[in-house]
Amino acid sequence: MTRARYRFRDRVFGPDDSTDAEPVRLAMQCLSCGLFSRRSEEPEDGSDWAVAHLREHPGHLDYRAHVTRPYRFVPGEWG
Repeated sequence: MTRARYRFRDRVFGPDDSTDAEPVRLAMQCLSCGLFSRRSEEPEDGSDWAVAHLREHPGHLDYRAHVTRPYRFVPGEWG
């Protein structure tokens, strides 16, 4: 009979802040008409788009930010 010993390793799930991770990207959506800004790594781009969109459509007052952020599991302590 063979004896085996097993060890389990915890993993931690969170935002991937490593240097080779995908960039965080943001897009704004007008909730009145459904139009989106272009996706960008700069949050100001979405805000600028929303201001310009509001100038063209004064009644479009509600917006939603769509953020794409990479996450990953990181090995933790051995149990």
